[in-house]
Amino acid sequence: MVKAVRGMRDILPEQARRWDLVERAITEVIRGHAYEAIRLPLLEFTELFARGVGETTDIVEKEMYTLADRDGDSLSLRPEGTASSVRMLQEHGYLYNQTQRVFYAGPMFRYEKPQKGRYRQFYQIGAEAYGLSGPDIDAELIGLGWACWQALGIESMVRLEINTLGSGDARQQYRSALVSYLSPLVDQLDEDSRRRLHTNPMRILDSKNPETQRLLENAPKLPDFVDAQSIEHFNGLKDLLRGLGIPFQENPNLVRGLDYYTHTVFEWITDDLGAQGAICAGGRYDGLVERLGGRATPGVGFAIGLDRAVLLHEVAQERAAEGAADVYVCVPDQQFLEAAMQTAQALRSGLPHQRIRLHMGGGNLKKQLKKADATGAQVAVWVDQQSADEDVLTLKHLRDAVLGQESLSFDAGVERLRQGFVAQG
Repeated sequence: MVKAVRGMRDILPEQARRWDLVERAITEVIRGHAYEAIRLPLLEFTELFARGVGETTDIVEKEMYTLADRDGDSLSLRPEGTASSVRMLQEHGYLYNQTQRVFYAGPMFRYEKPQKGRYRQFYQIGAEAYGLSGPDIDAELIGLGWACWQALGIESMVRLEINTLGSGDARQQYRSALVSYLSPLVDQLDEDSRRRLHTNPMRILDSKNPETQRLLENAPKLPDFVDAQSIEHFNGLKDLLRGLGIPFQENPNLVRGLDYYTHTVFEWITDDLGAQGAICAGGRYDGLVERLGGRATPGVGFAIGLDRAVLLHEVAQERAAEGAADVYVCVPDQQFLEAAMQTAQALRSGLPHQRIRLHMGGGNLKKQLKKADATGAQVAVWVDQQSADEDVLTLKHLRDAVLGQESLSFDAGVERLRQGFVAQG
């Protein structure tokens, strides 16, 4: 029996119903922001992606599905949508001295190692804006993503990381400094980082290898090379995000894997899908139109990984079926059950708009934390000997690895929780 090609997945009727729901919710939000639909061809000349995405990127070097047609032209299945979007709009006269807001949806193709949340045929919904250079359009697109998560009911399961790469000149200066720093250490780098050192060195910042990350601790820092104009743009973006009530974290190592990015870059990340945490990524690509033969035109956009958005929506629905909570009170030792019940009651009084669940049924702390995670709780709280002796509240932030675990006085702990839920909207 002939089976599906590895990495190409079948989406069966019961799965397709969820896909339709998620895709419809996202596209309705995007249309509600007055973005116009475009439809991109599956095949493009390979040159488009080599020039647009970058010849030294992993996508172009290793991951594209490329073929020669009967005329001898090299064609590739699209690995992403932005280069195709620029080509289409430029070819048909939609860019010069104009502003455009467009979106697209459909399959992309990359020869990657298949795993849950990563396939060789995967689906994206992308939104892009052209002709606008201020931080306001960056904020609008990030806000558009936030509105999509709210429409799907998964906003509490994602976090926003942002960074600025600065101008093209600033990025080139940083690249040179990074290569100078890492070249004497080349033998200590992992295999992928050694390969990238002289082709795409900024991608080394994304390495998941602990030893490489250790070497990077004393490396030159990108923010030290960013030009004043880019810093002003980035500060303007952060002010707008705060005004919109969209929480974010600055990540100076966030660089994205495509050569065309400049200035703002961002990712929406979840901790609920294992290794495949990025469900949406984007940024500004002000030089891409010129790179592809057009006149200087600023651009910014994002692409949502539909496969992962569907998976995250499924996780959210499963948790809702199990009974959702915002704060989960654990009882590591049954001798503190009465104190835990009192803590839960005090939290309900101090946080009247949040759902506080008290663990029942015993079990060790590890199992209770797993239960807490299954309810979708943002924070787990537990009562133990320290709590009883020192009147402290131990908090474990389940969706924020940066905050991690902390012990605060009860009043300070309640205030920390209150601020956290206000920041999430």
